[in-house]
Amino acid sequence: MSVFLCYCLCNNLNNFIAKRYEKSSTLISTNLTFFKWPEVFGDPVLTNVLLDRLLHHSQVLNINGPSYRLKDQLQLITDDE
Repeated sequence: MSVFLCYCLCNNLNNFIAKRYEKSSTLISTNLTFFKWPEVFGDPVLTNVLLDRLLHHSQVLNINGPSYRLKDQLQLITDDE
């Protein structure tokens, strides 16, 4: 993926979150820590703006435990053997 495309995606997501900011609830699910987000979006400044908006007035739930999807995949592998 090109840097320009990453920038466009980050900018579009940022605009979407900005329009919803303090007006509507937003739920985001990810397996990445916030420290990894700049690597994904390619622009640390835009990522910081995005995280500032997302985390203001937010509740972050960190769920640790076995993956439900992985459990199903492991069961399929075990059944095939």
